[in-house]
Amino acid sequence: MARSTASAPAAEKSSHWRWLRYPTLLGIGLALGFLVPYFWAVDRWLQQEFGRLTWSEPTRVWARPLHLRPGLAMTAKALGIELAAAQYRSQGRGAGSYTQTGNSFELRTRAFRDVDLQRPAQQLRLELANGRLRSLQSSDGRALAEAWLDPARIATLYGPEREERRLVRLAELPPTLLAAVQAVEDRSFKHHRGIDFWGILRALVSNIEAGEIRQGASTLTQQLVRNLYLSRDQTWSRKLREAAYSLVIEARFDKARIFEAYLNQVYLGQSGGQAIHGIGAAAEFWFGRQAIDLEAAEIALLVGMIQGPSYYDPRKHPQRATQRRNLVLKMLLDTGVLDQAVVEAAQAAPLGVLAKPQLAANVFPAFLALVQTQLERDYPAERLRGAGLNVLTTLAPSAQRAAEQALAQTLKSLDGAAKGATLEGAVVLTDTGSGEVQAVVGARDPRRQGFDRALQAKRPVGSLLKPFVYLLALAQPGRYHLASEIEDAPITLRVSAGKEWSPDNYDGRSHGWVTLMDALAQSYNQAAVRLGMDIGVDRLVRLIDVLTSIRPDAHPSLLLGAVDLSPLETAQLYQFLASTGQVQPLRAVRGVLDAEGRALSRYARPLPEAERGDAIATRLIAIALQYAARSGTARRLQQEGVAYLNTAGKTGTSNDSRDSWFAGWTGSHLGVVWIGDDQNRPTGLTGGAGAMKVWAAIFRDLPSEPLKVSAEGLESAWLAADAPVQTDPECEGARQFWFVAGYSPAEHRGCTLSRLRDWFSRE
Repeated sequence: MARSTASAPAAEKSSHWRWLRYPTLLGIGLALGFLVPYFWAVDRWLQQEFGRLTWSEPTRVWARPLHLRPGLAMTAKALGIELAAAQYRSQGRGAGSYTQTGNSFELRTRAFRDVDLQRPAQQLRLELANGRLRSLQSSDGRALAEAWLDPARIATLYGPEREERRLVRLAELPPTLLAAVQAVEDRSFKHHRGIDFWGILRALVSNIEAGEIRQGASTLTQQLVRNLYLSRDQTWSRKLREAAYSLVIEARFDKARIFEAYLNQVYLGQSGGQAIHGIGAAAEFWFGRQAIDLEAAEIALLVGMIQGPSYYDPRKHPQRATQRRNLVLKMLLDTGVLDQAVVEAAQAAPLGVLAKPQLAANVFPAFLALVQTQLERDYPAERLRGAGLNVLTTLAPSAQRAAEQALAQTLKSLDGAAKGATLEGAVVLTDTGSGEVQAVVGARDPRRQGFDRALQAKRPVGSLLKPFVYLLALAQPGRYHLASEIEDAPITLRVSAGKEWSPDNYDGRSHGWVTLMDALAQSYNQAAVRLGMDIGVDRLVRLIDVLTSIRPDAHPSLLLGAVDLSPLETAQLYQFLASTGQVQPLRAVRGVLDAEGRALSRYARPLPEAERGDAIATRLIAIALQYAARSGTARRLQQEGVAYLNTAGKTGTSNDSRDSWFAGWTGSHLGVVWIGDDQNRPTGLTGGAGAMKVWAAIFRDLPSEPLKVSAEGLESAWLAADAPVQTDPECEGARQFWFVAGYSPAEHRGCTLSRLRDWFSRE
């Protein structure tokens, strides 16, 4: 009985648990019935989504790299502008920094991808003297024939997400950074499967002991999931989805891929409308450096900012940022990532962030407009933005800065003389050897978006067209040379509808018989029209068409510049003269690279050699326009501090002084300047009184080579003052002229009798 009595409670208890077991099993069954299909759906979705994970990386636009070589025209000011544009740090350490002592520079360049090859980082020593790069050496004192300064980023074309990102691979990151991220954000990353339960407990204990949040409880995988797919709502449903997604991703993808995705997605700051995502973009944004070049203190700051980029913003909150960085450094010491000496040095270092963000949304709108125009045939606008391309351009930051400042400051000084007009202007600078456009300014306020006068303002060019009239004449050496005489006298021409046209000279006078040299240098209208009518207006039309693809009407007034051209089109016309007869299409794009650094397009095309006759004729025009810059309409250049450049230049003024033009070239640069009023009101400024002042101001700052005209295909002769015959240089009134070889006057007349007469008259 006792046995029976003892077993009754046990049976009763067993019966009780039997009834509880069924609801439990039912609950488990229902849960599995829900979770299995749920995980199956999540697994299929994430395999597709994470498997084809891509980001919108902005297209970056770069200036040209500065090609350094001994003998290069360069000043400390211009080099400083180039370094500042490329976000080099003075007195800094590592790549992207420099030190300056007077005219001596030590540079630590960054590696970069150029059109044809990868250029390595270098340590360079430069010595400047007398406006030139006197010596170029490596850090060990070895003389170098050349080196390259990495280019400045001048624009960014964002996609709809407005995210700043530079994709990096794990192999492109310093090992210290990889270890630091794991040490601070997820110490068990290599071992957990998406959720680190022991890590949650460890972080909880650590934070309680420290009295502050030092460690997060989320794994790197959870953070990545949250950033990619979920909101930041603090709800149980979001947390459960985060855990589920993390488990699936860890089950399907390897750790390296997950870690790389995290490092490219992590949010690390904001600049206006642009969110900074990823270590690669953050290294540029905060330090102006590539991630591989980051040092311990910089790595610690970036890793510390992951917890709160706004709260630890080193520009806005340097004290907080310093404290956070130093705390991270201590954590890296505790975990063995860094040793004591490195940590102490890093904690003593300044934050080292750039004063301004390393982002360029569109620094030079006029130049970028030209770039986009030249890219349009290959890359529609929607393909450019957010495509991760690298557009390599021809812009020279020192040339662009010189052009911007010269235009703004000169226009301000001329405002009082503008006779009620509102002065605006434009500048185009090119390389005479290659046709590369180095600078474009479309307004006195160079950052203003809108009407771009360099590309869009088509205005009468006036006397800028005269050199091409003379060029056509000099291309016929059997008929014309610079010493040929032409009559500068009134001329009346019958034009359309029975109307007559009688051009006047600017000074209101006629000058009789003058040499072609003097007629061009003094810009005599009547002489130019007579010459142009003799060679044929249609020939001038064809020349303009060949050089610019613009075909104006064959009207006699074209001989005096009655054609509307933009400053860019005018520069294209003058490039033919500046390049010594080579047809060089102006270009602003050097090439396009994809996100992997592979060249997609190369915009440099082999150019045909100049025709011999064209080369010789353009040399004669250069000589005549050098004379114009010394003694003609551009003679004021001699007082502007640029006489040493031996410039060949031509002024231009349209009717009623509505447009002021100047086009001039040196041994390395062509510059075209326009000044006028958007409402086409008279400005009262001639080419010499307006645009030429801007040109001179540019070239006072811009290092450039003096123009040396080659004598190839030419010969010089001294001609008598009263007849087209050769004479001796010491003869009174004797004057030197240049001719196409074989076409100088054969007759020679000495001046012995003249000297005897002078001797007897003195007696």
